[in-house]
Amino acid sequence: MNRTNGGVNLPALRSHNSALVLDLLRGAGAGGISRLELAERTGLTPQAVSKITGRLREAGLAVEAGHRASTGGKPRTVLRLVPGAAHAVGIHLDRDALRTVLVDLAGAVVGERRAALDLGAGAEAVVGTVAEEVAVLVKGVGRSVSGSLPVSGPPPAAGPLPALLGVGVALPGPLDHTRGVLHRVTGFPEWDGFPLRDALAGRLGVPVVVDKDTNAAALGLAVAGERGSFAYLHLGTGLGAGLVLGGTVHRGARTGAGEFGHQVVQLDGPPCGCGDRGCVEALCLAAVARGDLTEAARVLGIATGNLVALLDIDLVLLGGRTVTAAPDAFLRGVEAVLDERARRTGEQPVPVRPATDGIAEGAAQLVLAPHFGRPDA
Repeated sequence: MNRTNGGVNLPALRSHNSALVLDLLRGAGAGGISRLELAERTGLTPQAVSKITGRLREAGLAVEAGHRASTGGKPRTVLRLVPGAAHAVGIHLDRDALRTVLVDLAGAVVGERRAALDLGAGAEAVVGTVAEEVAVLVKGVGRSVSGSLPVSGPPPAAGPLPALLGVGVALPGPLDHTRGVLHRVTGFPEWDGFPLRDALAGRLGVPVVVDKDTNAAALGLAVAGERGSFAYLHLGTGLGAGLVLGGTVHRGARTGAGEFGHQVVQLDGPPCGCGDRGCVEALCLAAVARGDLTEAARVLGIATGNLVALLDIDLVLLGGRTVTAAPDAFLRGVEAVLDERARRTGEQPVPVRPATDGIAEGAAQLVLAPHFGRPDA
């Protein structure tokens, strides 16, 4: 993502400056970047960059990656990030399925597990299942996390994992992202008020971040390079939106933004699990259930048109298992509604594209992003 804030040469902002340097190392990839380039792009002095990169090398997060020809003087030494120096776990906790990934500092998935899940089985049972899946995943990669996860048995021969920064969990909302407490998940009222973050942190022994599945997906897309303001619309067992406005994930004052599926579009419509009538989610899922994908896509398109008119976003991304099962039908349906709206207003239509299922990867970015200067995570 585009970065506009430079570094500040104050001891109190050492971690901020380190994050700026780490982000540039990550962006440089295997080719690396020189200390002089780091200074130019962060606004830090060469001396400050040298101190920061020295600390990063001591911590095993950066290494020298050869030399680059200089326009004058001796060749410049370039540095690169060590992706395997630290990892994060990302979890997509859906109403009926669980996907867990282990991600390195560069965002690459180095391990993955999938399992069936019943969100209605109760909090204790679900938390136990999640903890077990994380433990098996980490052990299955061929390493152990000493003192961090309940991994049984002796450490594998491959040696210990250098560092686990934490676990990110993404699941259907609404929820309080700041405190990691769930609200009334549609269809599962027993989860209302459950402190999922603290419960999982207590089981896993590492920091845990909890967010809505759509926010995690949107963050993952932004970190991967999507620019500007966009909406990620997720249609699976429910319907929600993740919003990135001006390059930042928008959660709202009470972290409740993005409840896209519960906008009422038919006053006398069918009841929705949220307690309202005529919600987009209820209408859309009902159409899917009876096999009328054309109607489901039309309803989704109408709701998307409302969102585009309200926020004036640059791009709409569609994802979720229901969309993935019939991407052309949903893309055509949503595009048709947005194109008609554009003709009426005389504007250019907002493009619509499919998005891959990256919710678990986005959940891992909830942990990683702050280490690279992403405060919106």
